[in-house]
Amino acid sequence: MENSGFNITRLLDILFACLGLVLGSPVLLVLTLIGWLDTRSPLFRQIRVGRNQQPFTLIKFRTMRVGTAYVATHLASSSAITPFGSFLRRTKLDELPQLWNVLWGDMSLVGPRPCLPNQHELIAARETLGVFNARPGITGLAQVQGIDMSTPEKLTQVDAQMLQTLTLEDYFSYIIQTVLGKGQGDKVRQ
Repeated sequence: MENSGFNITRLLDILFACLGLVLGSPVLLVLTLIGWLDTRSPLFRQIRVGRNQQPFTLIKFRTMRVGTAYVATHLASSSAITPFGSFLRRTKLDELPQLWNVLWGDMSLVGPRPCLPNQHELIAARETLGVFNARPGITGLAQVQGIDMSTPEKLTQVDAQMLQTLTLEDYFSYIIQTVLGKGQGDKVRQ
């Protein structure tokens, strides 16, 4: 559905990101204030691998304690998650600041989740199946099916399948399923 030029997906991404940021600004403000009380650093920024393997800075609400190692979530300890962070993860509100990434063009609302530069196995698999030809997304088929980065081969296959068959109907379906609570974020080590 997405090619190298401007298309309907990009137009929808811009429209929904703008609407989300404007209409969600009171929620964003409240979550930022609570996050500041929780960790004194409510926003989390991390370099991720984007379209065509270009690095970009992903923005999320912080869910783990300041100083937690920058590793894939499934490698982080659950003890690093703050109580407020647990709420943010459960409700998926930690993802809201990524609307800025969507607006800037680093991400789409729907696409493969962006990985860390040190996730070599996932990067190699994605490179082989052409997953990096698309913008990474906030949600997608793997997310609504509960497939996370702890299974890089399976994740890559599902991401590639989604990109090959993605329709406008799928785009809306993945967003709606995510908003309604289907799927989950990356698991953490217990």
